[in-house]
Amino acid sequence: MRTQVKHYLLICLGWLFVILGAIGAVLPLLPTTPFLILALACFAESSPRFHKMLLNNKWFGPPLAQWENSHTVRKKVKFKAMGLIIATFGISILILSGRTGLQLMLVCFCLILLWFVWRLKESEA
Repeated sequence: MRTQVKHYLLICLGWLFVILGAIGAVLPLLPTTPFLILALACFAESSPRFHKMLLNNKWFGPPLAQWENSHTVRKKVKFKAMGLIIATFGISILILSGRTGLQLMLVCFCLILLWFVWRLKESEA
């Protein structure tokens, strides 16, 4: 009984992380990749079918598979992510012109997120 509860809890958490990752793909304040990595970990423990589904996704699958195998990202993926972070936060900052406090908050979040991505290990290939 207890293992069944854990199994279903991990599946539910995995789907929650997939949904948060999908929302993060369009919202600048919510990162996509960490949520998908968490979903992958949850599905690895609870559902081989959903785990395989994430790894076979045409957009997210290859980077997730690389992360799962070596805990690295390709330099190209890293710089694309950083470019998207800068672009989405830049647009948000422009939209909030005249609201200096909110703009500064976004700049801080942007710098923290860029620092996090910058620190990820790069693969050799």
